[in-house]
Amino acid sequence: MCKKILIIDDDREILFSMSAICELASWRSLTALSVKEGLRKFKEHRPDIVLVDYHLPVINGIEGVKRLRQLDRRVPIIVLTIEEDQQIADSFLKAGADDFALKPIKAPDIISRIYVHLKLKESLERQEDEYFKGISNETLKKIEEFLIRENRFYSINEIAKGTKLAYQTVHRYLYHLESKDRVEISYIYGKVGRPQKKYRIIV
Repeated sequence: MCKKILIIDDDREILFSMSAICELASWRSLTALSVKEGLRKFKEHRPDIVLVDYHLPVINGIEGVKRLRQLDRRVPIIVLTIEEDQQIADSFLKAGADDFALKPIKAPDIISRIYVHLKLKESLERQEDEYFKGISNETLKKIEEFLIRENRFYSINEIAKGTKLAYQTVHRYLYHLESKDRVEISYIYGKVGRPQKKYRIIV
């Protein structure tokens, strides 16, 4: 299946050259001149990877990455930028970007970056398919009913105790629900150690 690459950049020359690069690699390019147009095309076409410029009109690249992440938590996002500023790079990573490519774009570099992220995405999807084999609808329903009963945040231990299921079983099913965007997660920060995750069903 031909991979779809969404490119969001307000420079028509960049869009043209990136489309040519995609054609060279036998990928289908989708182009957008703004974040608003890019989000619309993302919803319509569900691309396999997104390339987004930093300097964009009205809505900049950082906000664009945040909005894309609200639509899809896993799609690879590569930022195109002329900036070599670590603070900007950190802002993009915090927003949810996966990688950076400095302008001017060089075909071998961007092709290799896209290829690596596409392979990683395929590998993660295969791992998830294996992980979710054997998901029981009965067990899933039991966890969902427990979470719906009192629509609040629960720790894995609380869910395991309330459903009388093993901790590892609950963890696995919550991961499944998370992948389907069926739960909301809250992080509880204590004085020592890693933050504790709590889960609430999205109804």
